[in-house]
Amino acid sequence: MVKVLFAEDYDDVRRMMKIMLEINGYEAIEASDGYDAVEKAHEHQPDIILMDISMPVLDGLDAIRAIRQFDLSADIPILAVTAYGDFYRQRALDAGCTDVLTKPLKFEDLKATIDHYIKISADNKANGH
Repeated sequence: MVKVLFAEDYDDVRRMMKIMLEINGYEAIEASDGYDAVEKAHEHQPDIILMDISMPVLDGLDAIRAIRQFDLSADIPILAVTAYGDFYRQRALDAGCTDVLTKPLKFEDLKATIDHYIKISADNKANGH
């Protein structure tokens, strides 16, 4: 089962994300802030990470940088999620994220988006990248 770590500080959005991910057949791992996301990325080694940018304790950009420091986490696709896509896009890419998704997320597109990046990641591993 594909493990998806998602970091979101709003409880109601986190609950909705968990439901949507589980409905689509993923194992959902929740993080409530950037620090929690870094710990859970290291602990669970997810297949993909959805990282909110604006969070307390440790923001998403710093969390992405910290996750990328782990050898085992270096190749995990990380999708930054923000309501300020254009403003944060380059900052997120510079921090090490794979792509930037703009809020509000279209839940009907979520599975296709996750599966796309999981496939790219699997192809890269198969080709020795």
